[in-house]
Amino acid sequence: MEVSESVSKDREAKKEAFRKYLESSGVLDTLTKVLVALYEENDKPSSAVEFVQQKLGGPSISDYEKLKAEKLDLQLKYNELLETHKETCRQLDELKNSKNGSGNNTC
Repeated sequence: MEVSESVSKDREAKKEAFRKYLESSGVLDTLTKVLVALYEENDKPSSAVEFVQQKLGGPSISDYEKLKAEKLDLQLKYNELLETHKETCRQLDELKNSKNGSGNNTC
């Protein structure tokens, strides 16, 4: 047997194993149902990808972008609050140290 035949058989075996995995896990059935639903749509959606995402339970592209923007906004607010907290702790420590002369950190 030649090396190229062996590589080809190995590749085919991997493809078959992957196909069986997709079939046994229900992926092929689910994708088939979604594609059939798209095929049966009288008014085809402008974005087939977004249609498939929605049918599979994922957010639409516009929802994803909104969520991404909201996450960024919340991260910025968190960072600001964290810095405010650190500064407040530093000020509290300074006040405590000036009152009793000890170096106990509170935060």
